[in-house]
Amino acid sequence: MKRVVWISLFAGLWAACHRSPDIPSYYPLPEFSLTDQTGKAVTLHDLTGKVWVADFIFTSCGGTCPLMTQEMRKLQDALPPEIRLVSFTVDPTRDTPRVLAAYAQEHGATNERWLFLTGDEQALYDLCVKGFKLPLDTENGTPAEPITHSSRFVLVDKQGEIRGYYSGTEEDELKRLAMDAKRLS
Repeated sequence: MKRVVWISLFAGLWAACHRSPDIPSYYPLPEFSLTDQTGKAVTLHDLTGKVWVADFIFTSCGGTCPLMTQEMRKLQDALPPEIRLVSFTVDPTRDTPRVLAAYAQEHGATNERWLFLTGDEQALYDLCVKGFKLPLDTENGTPAEPITHSSRFVLVDKQGEIRGYYSGTEEDELKRLAMDAKRLS
């Protein structure tokens, strides 16, 4: 019995020492299976062991999505190569792998580092709202932005846990995101 207690205590201390205490831990993400811009299936398991930054966009957006994508491109250039970027579409009907591939190329995304994911509409909506805890409204948008969604970037650690939410359009927030991502990698 004492041995089990010591092993549990050691495991807890090890985990505590290997987490950045000043970067909070929010929620573990649920498993998902989606398709990237090359047509390859991508799951949460495929991202395990990697630090990554996520956002939710759609390619025909006339609102904040182009700016968010521009900022993700800057992160791709600034962050170490082991940190991944993942953009989830909120318009999977239009954003097929082919459309996402063209969008990725247009914005200078490197396929090995920056995934653009699509899939089942309800699965994507549930992942956004229930998994990432971000708002999404597909019914009350404007002509320029028919789907209203968060402009937050989300930092995810190697275990698939959300570690931070950052404005995807504010310079200071993006600098903080880059620092936190580097500390987790």
